[in-house]
Amino acid sequence: MTALALPILTEPSESLSDLIPSRRPDRTQRQLFDSHGRTIRDLRISLTDRCNFRCVYCMDPDVRFAPNEHLLSQQEIIRIARIVTSLGVTKIRLTGGEPTLRPDLCEIITGIRTWSNVELAMITNGSTLTPASCQHWKAAGLNRITMSIDTLRQDRFARLTRSTTTPQQVLAGVHMCIDAGLTPVKLNAVLIRGFNDDEAVDLAEIARTFEIEVRFIEYMPLDSGHRWDTSKWVSAAETRAAIELQFPLISCDIDDESTTARTYRFADGAPGRIGFVAPVSTPFCGACSRLRLTADGKVRPCLFSTREWDIRSLLRDDRATDDDLAHFLMDVTWSKQAGHGIATPEFEQPARPMSAIGG
Repeated sequence: MTALALPILTEPSESLSDLIPSRRPDRTQRQLFDSHGRTIRDLRISLTDRCNFRCVYCMDPDVRFAPNEHLLSQQEIIRIARIVTSLGVTKIRLTGGEPTLRPDLCEIITGIRTWSNVELAMITNGSTLTPASCQHWKAAGLNRITMSIDTLRQDRFARLTRSTTTPQQVLAGVHMCIDAGLTPVKLNAVLIRGFNDDEAVDLAEIARTFEIEVRFIEYMPLDSGHRWDTSKWVSAAETRAAIELQFPLISCDIDDESTTARTYRFADGAPGRIGFVAPVSTPFCGACSRLRLTADGKVRPCLFSTREWDIRSLLRDDRATDDDLAHFLMDVTWSKQAGHGIATPEFEQPARPMSAIGG
């Protein structure tokens, strides 16, 4: 069989073999591992770059979305999921944009579940959930849902998301997920100094009320306007200190070193947990087990990668076998950088925002 070209987005004249480290991975092991000794167990698949929110820390109002023909098809997504499962991936997260805007979402879930016994979760802003949709996704094979809510105040919510959705609608979605068995439900919150950083305790109380995990994610440089600056950043340590003035916390045991969140339970025995994801102040790159696939078919070894690898061309090449795709993914994983270096002077913000990369 004729060797296939392995194109990338940023430098299409180069092949993957020109750019990965000289020592290739041992493909006979049929695993995704990098040159730093980390094994990939978690793939995040973005289903669409479209979103019905325009969150200020992610997307400017005038962002233009990719044409539909550039997005991976249902069958292409399912094929990748099947291949990565054969390479040892045990967790798949469906992201966006807003993944519930994908009209064939239920079919994608069913297709992935048909070929794989992975833990299958979805990350959503919660605005489009209905009891029926949650039940359909659960029946199709979705295990759980993570949602986002950054403020409980309607005026702030409107300013932050630039949408007509209300915080009450998002919280109603939590009930829907619990009723459908899409658990454990997790809620993500991003605090921005001078905007919603005074709501840490109120957001933490949701964990007690709903008996779920609320996770505070540090504000990251992933906005489309590239206006991120440290003056708006609130550290996980500061957020924890604010919460503990009202609700003392006790650290939970770490079950998986590769997990992004460090979790705590309430000292008074109340249900629910609090998690802190601190990529800026406390990077967890050394134990990272994640790989990302964008909606338009680019593989990103790191959320903050400045280079991404085009697997869509291979998927649409009739000559490409599953082994070709598997070898491509192995080689891309091998090129995964040691860390993102947000706190260093050399850090370079990715050209694409979170909505285009996949949350």
